Amino acid sequence: MLVDSPPEQRADAASAPPARRAIRPLGLLVAVAVLAAVVVASIAIGARQLSLEQVWHGLFQATGTYGDTVVDDRLARTLLGLLAGVALGLSGAVLQALTRNPLADPGLLGINAGASAAVVTAITYLGVTSLTGYVWFAFLGAAVVGALVWFLGGSRGATPVRLALAGTAITAALYGFVQAVMIMDDAALGKMRFWTVGSLNTATDLTLRQVLPFIAAGTLLSLALARPLNAMAMGDDTAKALGAHLGRTRALAMLAATVLCGAATAACGPIMFVGLMVPHVVRSFTGPDLRWILPYAAVLSPVLLLGADVLGRVVARPAELQVGIVTAVLGGPVFIFLVRRRRTTQL
Repeated sequence: MLVDSPPEQRADAASAPPARRAIRPLGLLVAVAVLAAVVVASIAIGARQLSLEQVWHGLFQATGTYGDTVVDDRLARTLLGLLAGVALGLSGAVLQALTRNPLADPGLLGINAGASAAVVTAITYLGVTSLTGYVWFAFLGAAVVGALVWFLGGSRGATPVRLALAGTAITAALYGFVQAVMIMDDAALGKMRFWTVGSLNTATDLTLRQVLPFIAAGTLLSLALARPLNAMAMGDDTAKALGAHLGRTRALAMLAATVLCGAATAACGPIMFVGLMVPHVVRSFTGPDLRWILPYAAVLSPVLLLGADVLGRVVARPAELQVGIVTAVLGGPVFIFLVRRRRTTQL
């Protein structure tokens, strides 16, 4: 639909080390198995201890007992973690390819800041008090800022540097607005403090239904962009020579990242390091081919997010640490280690 796989890409794939070509599909299967194990752990382990019998009863024979209610809450939380993890991983990988910046993440182009500014505006000036209301305002803010960054970056003539600069400038301005409003309004500060940390414990069936269509659409669009983004990685002139449509590809990539990150941020709040760190790890054993990076990121990002959520429930029993805190604590040292390895910082 967008562009065929370029000859250079096919040649590169053919000349890739046999070990790497063999391990990619096997590794993806292993990653799926690990994700399944983490999903089970996310449902079975929590601040409230339940037996495996109670977990089984809550999943398949629920009768409304206390244990059934806990399992139902954990199931919604786990499903939201799955969706948000997929969205953050894919949006991070797409943005790194779009900006040709291995340090890019959904926060670089102002998407997180747009969502945060919209939420604090809704709380302070429009009287919105429910999570279901936050979701739509956060998504609208992310979409508006994504469009503004695209316009300021030059629209169809946008370049990676222009997009990054526009996003950085808008992020600084919007976070200044958010901090000013929260300082002046104690009520907004109280309502925003859990959302801005990043959490999965507010998951509900309604929230899942609200964000699922956006994440599904963004996922399909991201996967469809793998080949044209691969072509653009070789430079604009080469990509044009291979028949890639630069403006259209950049616009669609920006749209995909905005939809994915906007939906995840709307539901969970801004969660750092997932979209930044996972593509680094993936790229170290898949190589630069986005046809493999994107599927791996879609599987391993939920592993990281749900694993961090489970860890946050266990280390502070009977209280919990929000997943955004855990990913920040874990992500900092790990990311420093990764960026010091030259091999993983190259796109």
